[in-house]
Amino acid sequence: MTDHDFGKDYWDEHWHQARHPADRNAPNPYLAEEIGDLAPGTALDAGCGTGAEAAWLASHGWQVTAADISAEALARAAALETSGRVRWVEADLTAWDPGTRFDLVMTHYAHPAMPQLDFYERISAWVAPGGTLLIVGHLHTADATGHDHHPPAHATVTLDGITATLDGARWKITTAEEHVRTAGGNPLHDVVVRATRLA
Repeated sequence: MTDHDFGKDYWDEHWHQARHPADRNAPNPYLAEEIGDLAPGTALDAGCGTGAEAAWLASHGWQVTAADISAEALARAAALETSGRVRWVEADLTAWDPGTRFDLVMTHYAHPAMPQLDFYERISAWVAPGGTLLIVGHLHTADATGHDHHPPAHATVTLDGITATLDGARWKITTAEEHVRTAGGNPLHDVVVRATRLA
C-alpha cells in the first residue's frame, strides 16, 4: 500500500481492482465478540466497504445505515445484502452529517482523507447517549511503512491515541486492546476500542 490521500478516487479504484469471492468475506471477528451482547437497535457502519459487518448486524436484528465513499464498494454490498435492513449511503465521511444519532456507531479499518484520530472523534459524535462506539483500526507499529502488506503510518493509530480522544466525563471505555491475527496469510496488528456514551 503506497502513500495517498484516501479520497474517493483512491477507494473507487481500490474496490474496482479488488478481487473478492462471489460470497461476501466473513465479518471482522471482533464484531461478534464486542457487539453480540447488545440488544439490536439502530447502527451506523462508517466506512462499510463491501458490507460484511453491516450484513452481520442486519442478520442479528439491527437496522443499519452503511456509509462509504466508494460507489463500487456499495454496489457490491447492495447486491449481496437483500434483507431490507440496511440502507446504503454513498458519502464522504469527512463532510457528511447523518442528521441523527445511533445506538451503535462502528468503523473497521476505515481510512478517510483526514487524520485517523480526527475521524474517530467525528464519528463518536453520532453515538446516542447510552449507545456504543466500536473502533477497529490498524495498530501503529515500527513496521507501519506502507509496504509488504502494512498500512501507511498515517493510517495507523495507537491505543493511547484513541482512548485519549474519548473524554472520561462522556465515555466509559469497556474494551481497549491490541491484537495480532492472521488474514490472507499476513499478520494484522489491530487495535480495538469499545466505549459507551454516558452523556
